[in-house]
Amino acid sequence: MGAGIFSRLKAGLAKTKERFIGSLEDVLSFHQQISPELYEELEEVLVSADVGIDTATLLIEKLQERVKKEKPQSTAGIMEYLKEIIIEILSVPPPAALKEAPLAILVVGVNGVGKTTSIAKLADFYQQEGKSGLLVAGDTFRAGAIDQLKVWGERLQIDVIHHQEGADPGAVVFDGMAAANARRTDVVIIDTAGRLHTKVNLMSELKKVHRIVHQNLGSRNLVNLLVLDATTGQNALAQAKTFQEAVGVDGIILTKLDGTAKGGITLAISAQLGLPLVWVGVGEGLGDLRPFVAEEFVEALFS
Repeated sequence: MGAGIFSRLKAGLAKTKERFIGSLEDVLSFHQQISPELYEELEEVLVSADVGIDTATLLIEKLQERVKKEKPQSTAGIMEYLKEIIIEILSVPPPAALKEAPLAILVVGVNGVGKTTSIAKLADFYQQEGKSGLLVAGDTFRAGAIDQLKVWGERLQIDVIHHQEGADPGAVVFDGMAAANARRTDVVIIDTAGRLHTKVNLMSELKKVHRIVHQNLGSRNLVNLLVLDATTGQNALAQAKTFQEAVGVDGIILTKLDGTAKGGITLAISAQLGLPLVWVGVGEGLGDLRPFVAEEFVEALFS
């Protein structure tokens, strides 16, 4: 990772670092000795940083195991233990298929999480890797979604397969897959609707789209990526569970990490859902969607 990219990641995590790491340091400097009170206060800090109660409990249990084994005389090494435990929790391997063309990526998530922008950033990422791309405007419900994707397509010089607003998403996706396979495009990225009148409607529509993609894969791998907004904290977990039940989720794109102190949600996603964080967004620019590497992420958070 280049120095510029690392400093962008570090800057993007500044708010989380201030609330999360700063509070951990305060607790550890107050308690010189290891005690039940220390663990209690550390757990409180974790919960307030949107790690969530279950994940905070898991972290503290792992920390207690480590302390029992290593028998440190003071709290001086605790931060290092925490760092290693967090890396271990976050190290859920991403889907291997993401590196293998030909590939279809179905991108799901509720409205407002930055789905369409994330798709553009993904397309740019694969373009930088020398892979040919195609975008499919499968969100035919949200006013402006098709136009937004077309604008990105023009900017990146990538074709966008689209129909009219209000068209059947399944038909668009069918055409998109047919075009990608006919052109032997390396990576086809499919946008989907984030909101219909009810959650039941949305999920049945998504299942249909997923089925059409699956039936028209040819030799492609399919990866389902869910876009979550870091600023929503624990609410993101509930969204993940809903999409997981509907179409299955292979990995997470976490956006808007730079705009929140709730970066602890990264731990909850990995620990509670067992899902890999694949990309994290730490800014508005095309290059600000970074492939997630647990060691780099934790280093930027703790450094």
